[in-house]
Order: sequence, then C-alpha cells, then structure tokens
Amino acid sequence: MLLVSESLMPELVTTAKEAMQRITQARSSGETIGLIPTMGALHDGHLSLVQAAKAECLFTVATIFVNPTQFGPDEDLDQYPRTLEQDMEALAAHDVDFVFSPNASEVYPSGFSTYVDPPDVAKPLEGEYRPGHFRGVCTVVLKLFNLVPADIAYFGEKDYQQLLVIRHMARDLNLPIEIRPCATVREPDGLAMSSRNAYLSDDERRQALALSDSLALANDLVANGETRSASILDEMKRVFKKAGIENIDYIALADPDTLQDVPAITQPTQALVAAHVGNTRLIDNRRIG
Repeated sequence: MLLVSESLMPELVTTAKEAMQRITQARSSGETIGLIPTMGALHDGHLSLVQAAKAECLFTVATIFVNPTQFGPDEDLDQYPRTLEQDMEALAAHDVDFVFSPNASEVYPSGFSTYVDPPDVAKPLEGEYRPGHFRGVCTVVLKLFNLVPADIAYFGEKDYQQLLVIRHMARDLNLPIEIRPCATVREPDGLAMSSRNAYLSDDERRQALALSDSLALANDLVANGETRSASILDEMKRVFKKAGIENIDYIALADPDTLQDVPAITQPTQALVAAHVGNTRLIDNRRIG
C-alpha cells in the first residue's frame, strides 16, 4: 500500500466545535463549501463525490461516521468496515480541506431523544424491509448539515431512495443547502461499488452480478418495445433465479420521484432491486425508459 506523508494528509477534526470554527472561517472568506457525507470504507464511488465537490467548491469537507441509528437490531453495525487510516490516505490524493470524523457520543450525546420523521418517499421498498432505517438517516444527515453547514451536499445515486429521502427532507424543512446527485460508479463488470462488496466471497461476487444484469435486461426490454411492468419484472426475477439468489427483498419499477409502482413504462422509470447474496444485502438501481 502506498503510504502518504503526514504533511499531505487532510486535517482530521473530531469535535463539532472544531468543525464549526473551520466552516465559519471558510464562510467569512466567501468560499463555496461542499460536503461529502460518508460512513467510511471509501471506494471509487465515494471518491467520485469528492471529485464532483472539488470541481464546484473552493472548500470541501468529507465526513466519516458509521451512524448507529440507521442500523436495525439484526444488521451489520458491528461488522461494518471501519478503515479510517486508509480512508484518510485516499482523501489525501483529492485535497479535501478537512475530514470530520466524530465519535458516536459527539453526535448523539447522553440523553439524546430527538429524531427526524422521514418523508413519505421513505415508506416503500427500503422502508418496508428496513423499518427505522430512514429515521436514522434523516436524523444524522440533518445533524451533519447543522454541524458542517455547507452550500452543496453530494450523494451517490447508487442509494437512490436515500437520495430522494434527503432531497425531500431538505425541501420540506427549507434547509439552505443544495442536494447534488452523482452517478453510480461501477466495477468493469457492472457491479455497483459498495462498501459491503468486501463481504462477498469469490462465488458470491459472481452471483452479485445478477443485480446489475437484471437492471440491464430491464433497460434492454424497454428499448426493444416492452412496456408491461409485470413482464419486465418476471424477466428480471429469472436473472436472480439463474444466479441462484433466492432471498430477494424487492424488484421494483417505480416512479422516479415518488417510488410508487408503475403498471407500464410510459415515461422514464426507476428500476430498483435489493437482494441477499450469502449473508450480504446489496441494492442497485437504474433509470430505464
């Protein structure tokens, strides 16, 4: 592994007071501030968000915080990869101004009891299979927006429903921040980059291609004139069956703004999938039509 000189490392900030001091100073200089919220275990997908922020903003901040409130009781909070040293080295190559990585007690102090009720777009899909997840997401994102008040926040389209939830929350609560979507970054074979891909064995890694393959098939079917959602969904399910994936949470064709199911593809539609490959839950999505 290439080691980065400490002099080139971005500054690591761990307290809210320090973060606010640096943001206030940047704001007093009239700099546009870009925020990249992450849970660490950074890969090229995360780094593409940093690149987008650097292209637009004079001052950029990445946050690294594994948020406990968005994990359910049977989910992988304890196993979620925590790779701060490697993440700092990756961010050094992109010249972020500082990294905000607080501990849990800094974000959720003793006696914390205030949570954000997520918007309606949180209810289907992930909302059904991960109850409470978006309550935790909205709460931590709103707190990060307050702790690191930026002009633009960057989120990947790989977590499409999360992107919509945050957009709706920002709109509904009149938050003075722009939510900037960035395209999903994929491996050469099409698998969407995810921190959870590290959990996959070689055989599971090959199985996992069913997610992106099913989305590509849906796109091809629509391009060739198929508009019936039921027929497209049946063909997508066959891709999972052929790959030997039986534990499927959802395969959906939905309105891109509301995530309500559509009976036919008459306008651009979001195809979304979530499935368990071995013990690893993966999600993916693609705009079709």
